[in-house]
Amino acid sequence: MTHLVEIFLPVSVDDAQSKIEAVRQALVDKYGGATLHINAPAEGVWQDEDTVESDRIVVAEVMAETLDIAWWRSYRGRLEATFDQDEILIRSTEITRL
Repeated sequence: MTHLVEIFLPVSVDDAQSKIEAVRQALVDKYGGATLHINAPAEGVWQDEDTVESDRIVVAEVMAETLDIAWWRSYRGRLEATFDQDEILIRSTEITRL
């Protein structure tokens, strides 16, 4: 089964463009391709205790035939350090290629 993996990256951090380009290159190197939705950044909003937080985000996507959960968890940790975030959301959905 093919998996669509989505990574939600903040663009409101310093030097975000070069950091996002590094993510693109890492995903292309590992998976042979990637799609980044850069031209229309979305806004992520969440409740943090009594405060509403928000980030402008870019979504990076890759398709993978197998899901290496250990690799993705490790990569998420590296992204959180790179982007100075408490958490970066990475999610996977099983898909059927048509």
